[in-house]
Amino acid sequence: MTGRYWAIGLALAALAGSQGCVALGLAILSAGVGTATGHSVSYNLESIGYKTFTAPVEALEAATLQALKGMDIEVKGREQTDGGLKITAQAGDRDIDIELDRLTSQTARIRVDASYKWVFKDRATAAEIITQTARAMDDQARQAQTAKAAAKRSASPRAPAAPAVIPAAIKVEPVSAAAKSR
Repeated sequence: MTGRYWAIGLALAALAGSQGCVALGLAILSAGVGTATGHSVSYNLESIGYKTFTAPVEALEAATLQALKGMDIEVKGREQTDGGLKITAQAGDRDIDIELDRLTSQTARIRVDASYKWVFKDRATAAEIITQTARAMDDQARQAQTAKAAAKRSASPRAPAAPAVIPAAIKVEPVSAAAKSR
């Protein structure tokens, strides 16, 4: 319990020591908000959402384009950058800039900036684009696992079915003949 009071005291001291700096107060108070809402989307102080995926940037690009298509967001342009790819899109009166950064060969980060009238940031739209991209990534992984399992099943050798052997002691008659003998 005392640890909690120390944390609150430290946060209050940081706020008081910042001499009215709103950015620091907002950063402290909004830390972890994305995780609490279930999106697991992080934001920087400029309200730009970002998330890291364990996938190549090409897979993240395909998932992002699938998410934008599913949300009926019009893609205006795509261009290669030094570290990955930049996608520009339009959703109503929102301008959306998406950057896909290659961190490693199997890790990529999406960064979404949804702006309204060049000044206001739309965190909800940015979060939904990232959430829908994550769902598309999950769908891609599920489809890949299903295809892999189907390929494995079709490639595994099967033993030929043994022919049916009827013992000689049993007399087999057609059904119609057995009915006549009764």
